[in-house]
Amino acid sequence: MDRRKFLKSTAAGAAGVITMAAGPGMFGSAAMAAESSIKSTHGSGFCNLNMFLSHAVQTAKEDGLTLNFVNTPTFAEQVTFLGIGQVDVGLMPYTSFMALYDAGAPVKVVAGGGIEGCVIVARPGLDSAEKLKGKTLATFQLDTLEVMPYDWLKKHGVDFKDINVRYMGSTPEAVEAFKAGAVDWICTIEPYGTALVNDVPGAVMLSDGTDIYGKGYTDCVLAARSPLIEENREGLKALIKGMMKAQLMAESDPAGTLEKLVGTYYKTSMENAKIAMAKQPAVVDARSQTDFILDRTDSLVEMGYIKNKPDRAAIDWTPLEEVIAENPELYGKLKLKAA
Repeated sequence: MDRRKFLKSTAAGAAGVITMAAGPGMFGSAAMAAESSIKSTHGSGFCNLNMFLSHAVQTAKEDGLTLNFVNTPTFAEQVTFLGIGQVDVGLMPYTSFMALYDAGAPVKVVAGGGIEGCVIVARPGLDSAEKLKGKTLATFQLDTLEVMPYDWLKKHGVDFKDINVRYMGSTPEAVEAFKAGAVDWICTIEPYGTALVNDVPGAVMLSDGTDIYGKGYTDCVLAARSPLIEENREGLKALIKGMMKAQLMAESDPAGTLEKLVGTYYKTSMENAKIAMAKQPAVVDARSQTDFILDRTDSLVEMGYIKNKPDRAAIDWTPLEEVIAENPELYGKLKLKAA
């Protein structure tokens, strides 16, 4: 489960990637899906579970929709593909979406991905924010796993500039660096956080995010291109409905769900998958997280990743709300939802 990463080494590098994604004349509808097909990129964490299960069993098939995945070697390309219209939708960290939106791409958040599951773990003895000054953090640039340590340090009165940051290539790389003592603390996803506390004697879990964000905070979102929303709304709604079906399957039969996904979509052990699934559930209805998503943009502005704070227009829950209204029985069976 390599953590999704945005491959940039500097803020200028980040701007270069986003500029490519948002260049003039690149927002045509050449990649608009036909009525029977939608193209999507995806990440690799458990926030992608509903999307992966929708693809594995084609949950939208009975509504006439086929979900196709477009695989990319890097997360930067996943984001770029959505920006230039090579795909119609993408499941990604809300931080990456906001950078794309700020660059002018015609994209909107239309549904949720996963909630919680992000953790901060430090080596033995580093049990406070003050003790992290001058220490090295392992994280991923322009990711929720970078914004969370920023917010956590800020809450505890420590400036992000007072620490050293090492941007990693993948979650396994970051985990091994922590185990070897090459980094002092790490922001990662489950099940790696719990595994590190168990495997490294004396390791300290400083935060699971709920202490600063509250229960049910979002990590990833489903972003769609505006042309898809306007020109193939029924296709988008079929996808969202299919993801709701996947969520119900995962909530009703977690073991059977993992049997379908582990090995093909998740390169991890069944034991680790069970931990991750419990600590980072995938939730389609993220309407209650609207303010949370928009408030996190304050941190992105402070960190220099975006110039302007996106407003409520960046989020369009109306296709989701139409699916809910048209499928009350399905929606009523879901355990995790905004209402």
